[in-house]
Amino acid sequence: MSVSRALRRLLRIRELEEEQGRLALESALGDLRRLEKAQAAAAERDRRGRRLVDRSAHTGEMHDRLAGLEETHASQRTTAALGPLIEDAELEAASSREEYLARRIERRQAETLRDEAEARDALKADRRNQQGLDDWFHNRLHRKASEEGRSKWG
Repeated sequence: MSVSRALRRLLRIRELEEEQGRLALESALGDLRRLEKAQAAAAERDRRGRRLVDRSAHTGEMHDRLAGLEETHASQRTTAALGPLIEDAELEAASSREEYLARRIERRQAETLRDEAEARDALKADRRNQQGLDDWFHNRLHRKASEEGRSKWG
């Protein structure tokens, strides 16, 4: 008797669920990385704005000062807007990671069940084979003994 179709089907479903969980985790981490890059870009924009303001203080260029101040304010608005989005993305990534790990555990449990069933099936097959060999050997000895008994009396 081989491992049941239901057990094989369960394992296949668990594998698919794990794969979906992995893809969801990768997507959530990708979103988080994208937001973090946007935050880094905003920080760089803030630094450029500050450099413009600093340079305008030396050169006296009012346009550079205004542009620098606007760059700094825009980067601060962007950073403020990205903060909650990054927090949400971190929570989503953590949730996706937990789901993925739970699905992975479920798949491993199904694999363990399948492996145990296969081991039981292999053990039963070995026992049947051994029983067949034992029966064959017993019949062979019995046949020899009965032939020897007939030759004594015959």
